[in-house]
Amino acid sequence: MRTTAGRRWRRPLAYGLPAVIVAAGLVVTGTMAGWGWPGRGVAEADAAAADPLWVATTEVVRMDISDARELAGTLGYGAARPVRGSSGGVLTWLPEQGSVIERGEQLYRVDDQPVLLFYGGTPLFRSLDQPNLVGRDVRVVADNLKALGYQIGWQPPVGSAVAVPPPVPPPVPPADQDGAAEPTGESAAAASPDEGDVAPTPTGGTAIVRSGDAVLTPELIAAIERWQRDRDAPATGVVQAGDVAVLPGQVRIGSVAALPGDSAATDIMSVTPTDKVITVRVEAGEATGMASDASVTITLPDGATAPGTVATVGTVVEDADGPPGQGPTVDVTVVPDDPAVLSGLESAPVRVQFRTELREQVLAVPVGALLALAEGGYAVQLTDGALVAVEIGLFTRGMVEVTGAGLDEGMTVVTAS
Repeated sequence: MRTTAGRRWRRPLAYGLPAVIVAAGLVVTGTMAGWGWPGRGVAEADAAAADPLWVATTEVVRMDISDARELAGTLGYGAARPVRGSSGGVLTWLPEQGSVIERGEQLYRVDDQPVLLFYGGTPLFRSLDQPNLVGRDVRVVADNLKALGYQIGWQPPVGSAVAVPPPVPPPVPPADQDGAAEPTGESAAAASPDEGDVAPTPTGGTAIVRSGDAVLTPELIAAIERWQRDRDAPATGVVQAGDVAVLPGQVRIGSVAALPGDSAATDIMSVTPTDKVITVRVEAGEATGMASDASVTITLPDGATAPGTVATVGTVVEDADGPPGQGPTVDVTVVPDDPAVLSGLESAPVRVQFRTELREQVLAVPVGALLALAEGGYAVQLTDGALVAVEIGLFTRGMVEVTGAGLDEGMTVVTAS
């Protein structure tokens, strides 16, 4: 855009000084004549009319214009999630706030035994203690051991039928002083089959391997044993539900709620992702035009700008806790395209500019070039004084989209600055 301030051209009287200013000049002329300076006011008015007016002009340009909104955001590590112990026992060690825990490292200790971090989406909900168990929890163990460098062997493909072992029988009740455990009363009647009946024998069945499942094969059991030996644990080949904590990925310890000596069956800590993100709280009604992977511009505390991308748009509407009149909100998470721009910043206010609509290669002028018409609407003024009625569109950074009959790129129009 080229703007020329001070270009000299004569503006026609119809589009010259406002009427109120012209009228004031006539009053001054008459008054001055009455005071003994006959004709002086008229001469000065004629001289002023003969002197060209100094105005600023600009050219109509063609450019991309977007509907941009700038909102306040907070730099941090994203939403925290609690970590709750999955078994009993006593907490004997806890990590420090701010530390980063990766796959295979201990997240905390229970009864002085480490609870290690595995990545995944399905928590361990049972003991993996029998061959041919099938499930997503087995997949978590298999994937993590493989990622840690252990050979887990062949896995049956999806759709395979696997013979499932019979369930483990319940433990036998303790024997009495004579060495025999004899049921009495109703339990004895229930436990003693009628003559001719045959006590059922626990049997297994067949499981179909589904997408996302894995099978506890002998090769996988052998890998579990090697993993256990490498960390100086008993090589049982069995993984208990409380041996590992399953989380989506490596985590940063946000806060620690428990203390050594507390029960492990409680909320122990909260964790966050390790990458810094920007969280923008947006009114629910204004988030409809925002989408994941959309491009944004981030303004840092020092005024520098950096490109970024919308990572997630929250789907859970929260009650507003901001200024009065603010409605329910959702959280929009933004990440910079280059994470290095956030290095050295831990928590800081930033600004994020969202672009929800884009008009490509449209005519535009500075906002100062718009003239409000008395009959309504807007116009731009050419250097010969002619007015061209225009329809306005999107605004961005002091520019406005305009369309009008006869308006074209490169035309010179008057602007306020």
